[in-house]
Amino acid sequence: MSFSLPVAGSHGGTSIQDQRERWERKRNRTARELVQTEQRYCQQLELVTTYFVEILKAKGTLRQDIRESIFSSIKAIHSVNQSLLVNLENGFFGRGFDQFCPHLHHYNKYVDNIYDANKVLGIQLKKNKAFRRFKKLQEARPQFDNWKLEDLLQLPVERIDQYQHFLQDLTANTSPNNPEYQQISRAVAAVGAVSQRIHGNRRRHENHLQLCRVQKLLKGRKTKVLAAGRWYIREGWLKTVPPKGADVKPKMFFLFSDMLLQARRCSPVHPTHGDKFTGQQAYPLQDCTVEKVFGHTRSKGGLLSLTFPKAKLLLMSSNQDDLNDWYQCLSSAVRKLQVKTSVLKDPLRRRPLHSTAEDVSTPGRSQDHSRKRNMVGAGTREHVQGASDQWDSSAPKRIKEADAPEPSSEGSALSCVIL
Repeated sequence: MSFSLPVAGSHGGTSIQDQRERWERKRNRTARELVQTEQRYCQQLELVTTYFVEILKAKGTLRQDIRESIFSSIKAIHSVNQSLLVNLENGFFGRGFDQFCPHLHHYNKYVDNIYDANKVLGIQLKKNKAFRRFKKLQEARPQFDNWKLEDLLQLPVERIDQYQHFLQDLTANTSPNNPEYQQISRAVAAVGAVSQRIHGNRRRHENHLQLCRVQKLLKGRKTKVLAAGRWYIREGWLKTVPPKGADVKPKMFFLFSDMLLQARRCSPVHPTHGDKFTGQQAYPLQDCTVEKVFGHTRSKGGLLSLTFPKAKLLLMSSNQDDLNDWYQCLSSAVRKLQVKTSVLKDPLRRRPLHSTAEDVSTPGRSQDHSRKRNMVGAGTREHVQGASDQWDSSAPKRIKEADAPEPSSEGSALSCVIL
């Protein structure tokens, strides 16, 4: 067996040169595509600003606040992108994006408003006959090439993701010794921040739609699903195992980031609520413990045990994959909620250090402060004890989630909200 070593010299230089030529060809292809798509993009932005923003302002078909809600900062975006296009057409990619990135706040404003813009546009098309007719006439112009206003308004949001891909390709095929390399690299980071903002807004919007959908599925207004900071995770049917050996009952469960909602289906013969659910209990996940009783192997189904401070819930499913997914989702939600709560409680634990420092610095007043604290502490304990006795003797069966007591180190007064 023989081995042949690579020969240094002209062959190695040729391979390096070939690699550089391949990078240059890829860079030129990306640059050419970027310029062509930017030209088309600026033309489409001009359609919106010329045939909608300017003419609507002159005609007064829409009020100023409605125009601003629909079109937001698209006119400023068009102006910024025209300057970018001039640099790109002249081959100044680094300088063009270096001047473009400081104006990305116009895109931030636009992407934050896009969902409200779609909503306002839909309302105007439904209620404003003059605007509906005007929109139809403008879209019939040959310049629009069958483009609708709704699609044109989405272009700035879509263009950010396109910029990110173009810039990443340019960076990958540009030598670090190239003067434009640092400029393009900075643009990748700046555009990436706007892209993350878009994806975050999309996630929040989709979550809001899910919360609204679940709220409409529930009969009445006593069960409040819409809440700030709440995230929808999943839903599905599970069988509840009663503690006294009665028959298992199928229930619908909705899992959110901070609670598990148990509901039952309304009577199918009901004239208006046949396809809805009635909320029964809302279990807060703050102090919940999730365990898999059985179902660890590839058997058929399994049983989950959910332990709360004052309640215990046994959930059964005959689908092994569905049970495992419920277990993972519940465990993840409980873990994230507990981590978030522990982080929020840390500043409270460090507060007594400040009071101790004040007492040391003012020894003459320490006895008065301690005497006052003892008096206030005794009064507070009496008040809390009286309120606790009153709560235990007259606890309501139906309480709102917003009125539920906050969990404390001594244990929560209620482990679930009975709906």
